[in-house]
This record gives sequence, C-alpha cells and structure tokens, in this order.
Amino acid sequence: MPHWTARRRQAVSETPTAPPEPVHGTWTPEGATEPPVRVSEDGVIAVIKTVFDPEIPVDIYELGLIYAVEIGDDGHVKVEMTLTTPSCPSAQELPSQVEEAVRAVPGVTDVTVEVVWDPPWDQSRMSEDARLALNMY
Repeated sequence: MPHWTARRRQAVSETPTAPPEPVHGTWTPEGATEPPVRVSEDGVIAVIKTVFDPEIPVDIYELGLIYAVEIGDDGHVKVEMTLTTPSCPSAQELPSQVEEAVRAVPGVTDVTVEVVWDPPWDQSRMSEDARLALNMY
C-alpha cells in the first residue's frame, strides 16, 4: 500500500509544508544508481495553474476548483477537483487538461483526476488574486 502525502488548498495565512527529505541513490556492483525523482508538490501546483477555464480568465487553482493533490511515494498523483457547476460546458476537457499537465511533471508515473461535487464550489473558494481579476471583492 503506497504512502501518500497530501496537500490541500491552504489559506493565505497558513504556512507552506516543509520541503521533502532528500533522496539518495545507491551503489551496486554494476555501478551507482540514480535516486528516484521525487514529485514536487509545488511543481504539480505550478502546472495545474496553467489550466484555465475557457469562460473565466483565471486559472482553475486560483478559482478554487482544486480540492486536493495527493502524491504517492511511487510517483502516482491524485487530484480532486470540482467544476463551477455540474452543467459546466468544460466538464470533459478541464479534467483531461489537468491530467495532461500533471503527467509532464518530472517523476510522475501516473495521474488520477477525480471530479467531486462535495463540498460544492462557491465563490468563497476563490483566491484574493482571482477575486481581483474578476472584480469580485
């Protein structure tokens, strides 16, 4: 059973998690092996921030559509996300775009994107930057 580390959206006032412990390679009679590449939470979030809702000029992370990012020791990344409404016209493309973006992060071996509806999305989940960009303060 893989061990998972999780990062949920943090409020602005919360402090970020500590950096991961360094990983070292090993030596065998055949030669040295490279250490496995650890998936960076910041790297995953950075690529998620490149995905935009086509109807809203703000990335889906700042909109508050990403509920959780879990990274397994084996490089498997799980993303829990939602959409602004169940009838969102981008319901098929946004999860696929998130999966494609996360697969590009070094060390990622597999990606699972799950669309969840509980808790329902509302405007209070948006970041301050998103509110300013959309004139919703």
